[in-house]
Amino acid sequence: MSARVIGVLGLGRHINHLAGVIRQSHRFGHSAPNLTLRSKWSSAVLPFRRFTTEAVKKSEAIVDKHEFQAETRQLLDIVARSLYSEHEVFVRELISNASDALEKFRYTALSLGGADLDGKDRSLEIRITTDKPQMQLTIQDTGIGMTKNELISNLGTIARSGSKQFLEQIKGEHQTASSDASSNIIGQFGVGFYSAFIVANKVEVYTRAAASNAPGLLWSTDGSGSYEIKQAPTAELGTRIVLHLKPDYREYADEDRIRAVIKKYSNFVSAPILLNGKQANEIKPLWLLDSQGISKEQHHDFYRFISNSFDVPRFTLHYKADVPLSIHALIYFPEGKPGLFEMARDGNTGVALYTRKVLIQSKTEHLLPKWLRFVKGVVESEDIPLNLSRELLQNSSLIRKLSSVISSRVIRFLQERAKKQPEEYEAFYRDYGLFLKEGIVTSNDPAQKEEIAKLLRFDSSRSQTSIDRMSLEEYNNSVSAEQQNIYYLAAPNRVLAETSPYYESLKKRNELVLFCYDPYDELVLMQLGIFKSKKLVSVEKEMREESKETTAATDFGEGSLLRSELDNLITWLEEELNGQVVKVKATSRLDTHPCVITVEEMAAARHFIRTQSHQVPEQNRFALLQPELEINPKHPIIKKLNKLRESDNELAQLIVKQLFANAMVGAGLAEDPRMLLTNMNTLLSRALEKY
Repeated sequence: MSARVIGVLGLGRHINHLAGVIRQSHRFGHSAPNLTLRSKWSSAVLPFRRFTTEAVKKSEAIVDKHEFQAETRQLLDIVARSLYSEHEVFVRELISNASDALEKFRYTALSLGGADLDGKDRSLEIRITTDKPQMQLTIQDTGIGMTKNELISNLGTIARSGSKQFLEQIKGEHQTASSDASSNIIGQFGVGFYSAFIVANKVEVYTRAAASNAPGLLWSTDGSGSYEIKQAPTAELGTRIVLHLKPDYREYADEDRIRAVIKKYSNFVSAPILLNGKQANEIKPLWLLDSQGISKEQHHDFYRFISNSFDVPRFTLHYKADVPLSIHALIYFPEGKPGLFEMARDGNTGVALYTRKVLIQSKTEHLLPKWLRFVKGVVESEDIPLNLSRELLQNSSLIRKLSSVISSRVIRFLQERAKKQPEEYEAFYRDYGLFLKEGIVTSNDPAQKEEIAKLLRFDSSRSQTSIDRMSLEEYNNSVSAEQQNIYYLAAPNRVLAETSPYYESLKKRNELVLFCYDPYDELVLMQLGIFKSKKLVSVEKEMREESKETTAATDFGEGSLLRSELDNLITWLEEELNGQVVKVKATSRLDTHPCVITVEEMAAARHFIRTQSHQVPEQNRFALLQPELEINPKHPIIKKLNKLRESDNELAQLIVKQLFANAMVGAGLAEDPRMLLTNMNTLLSRALEKY
């Protein structure tokens, strides 16, 4: 066995052991403290300054050297270098730890009434300092700080969470404030601190516990498997972490780079984050606030922040729920038209996932279905299961449940807007209706399909203006309960719809018909199938089904060909169109048109012609479509054709070809209408021979 294979097997054993350690910890979500302690301690008491490491004289402190209790250097390498997909997340992890330290101090100060605590009235904040020349990054908090034992237990043991222990402690005490503290603690697994070694070759932690007369301490390590603890008289209350950056990661000593990371991951942490003396997180987490207290301007600013756009939201959904899952959501519907990236199905949704105010994923797959990728916003839930790095979601059943709850709420919200703001919804539908149709086609839930279908809008045979569109619910309410079908007709525009041969008989009967102008409308309705127990039926299919019942009819009305003449004509037509139609028959459904083509599923046939017919030879194409030609025995062209086939068979053949081609174009089944020109020119030449 090679040394490389032995190394990989050894690494696997360490990972398995780490998993065993981590499984012992309970899961806790992210949040950030609701910091209210302010007043007496000004910046003069806790001055902001650029910190550098200081050598502590050997005479002032005894150096204690310890080995990491949980794992070897190789295991530390796994946690620090292999656990996270992006190296920048170490900033998020250290800020989250600092936020927890502030929350622990706040809770301790409130529960103990400030007894035995130094600087109980100091400002609670996180300070970050960058030092390019020294290639250092410093992250400081004014929180609870740590004792020597806590340094050993919390930092000296990998995968041991001090925040987890704190939560267990306050729960054990049955304090009334425990639920509030639980909701504000971010830490879960006890490995976030070690993400510092992604970018640093040495880490120093200066700390002084909040307990009265606690000594200042310095904990330091280069990640080699051991660490040192010694006294640091200059350490201030709280914790200051100094990262000595590796040359490859000198970018994190740059103020703009750190500001960008804060904005991305930790912008909504409640504690003020001061970057080189200036606050870097000023936007509030609106999704956690009372919707009644948020102004339109705040929504506009927040929307632009999370969407990186310059428009304003068209609609705003502020949603909170405790059952079946704990959810805080703020969803925006853009005012502008969708861009190319939003139209592409391989794009991610625009909703960011937060846990306790800390970003987990900015573009979260499976949180919302693909058809809702146009919405922007934030979703936060304490029930979201995360993996160790807090970057990936686990437990797909819970994620599906969360997606279902949010999707249903979005659909219901749009239904409300359609009723309360019909003009605004109409404008929204013109821009984003395609996404709703995609939802019907891609959803596997029949109930959800029908709910989305309530949002669709169509022109109809009774529409008075171009904006007077009808919903399926309105159609259902407009017809009698005995009517079993909802009829629709696909056409490029209203003029062609109203003059369509397929619409003639329904128009005579004054039937209500929906006009579908979008090429994919008929596919959507075919996928939907049923709405409110009524079948969605294309007028072409209705015509074909009715023709089956009238095949044996002998009387087609006054002025029609005789049955014997009709039988002879049909036989001749089937011979002339052999290989192109499977059947020719007479119909009484036509009035102003000489003939029409019908197929079993017109929507599927048209989709096939648009997308795949070019790959299939013409004869095979007709065999797949199985078209039937239905002729109008009362039409002058058909009656003259019957005579012409005996007097001028060559001209009759040209006319038959042209009639068939015209019918295929009218049905939307012609692959290339330009193919009509050759036969049409020949026919015109024959018509002009006498002149």
